Amino acid sequence: MSAASPGNRPRAGRQMAVTGSVTGNNMSQIPKNIQVMDPELQDPPSAGPQAGAIIAEAIATESDTLRAKLAEQKDLNRRLVADFANFRRRTRQDAERQALAHKESFIHELLPALDNLERALASGASPDSRQFLQGVELTVQQLRQLLRRHGIETQESAGRPFDPHLHEAVSQRHDPAQPEHAVLEVLQRGYRRGEQVFRPAKVVVNGLPAS
Repeated sequence: MSAASPGNRPRAGRQMAVTGSVTGNNMSQIPKNIQVMDPELQDPPSAGPQAGAIIAEAIATESDTLRAKLAEQKDLNRRLVADFANFRRRTRQDAERQALAHKESFIHELLPALDNLERALASGASPDSRQFLQGVELTVQQLRQLLRRHGIETQESAGRPFDPHLHEAVSQRHDPAQPEHAVLEVLQRGYRRGEQVFRPAKVVVNGLPAS
């Protein structure tokens, strides 16, 4: 066998890669300067147009899903807003009907007292007569009972110290027999609801004598 020409002779230290199936039988036949490459370690083939189309289709599907969910959420929000508006309208209407019912109930309770006043006036009795005064007193008691059923109580002010939270001073005069700043006279009765003032009393307050 003739010697290999310099152009075909492998250079020292140069290795060649061989791919393919290498078994134990032919392993000894491979020159030492040739490197065997495992097919599993080779670079995979490029994705190509088909893989790109699959990715694009997946992105489009995901986008359609997100748009559908967004539209569903918007529709749900619109329904919630509409339901809340209907709830507010029904609540307002119920409150108005309840307030009207309370007013009508109070008026129905007030009418008998008005009937008693009309009967007293129609009796023809003199305003100075005992019968007329008894009729008026009965009507006043009836009205006070009506107010009491609604939680409104009268407050006593005559002879008590003036309290700006309970009284409205209309005028003042001096009475040496009474303490200073005491309520001398009640011009208009005051009322309270529980511990709160419903209407302050208009009073005359005991003040210092004019100099």
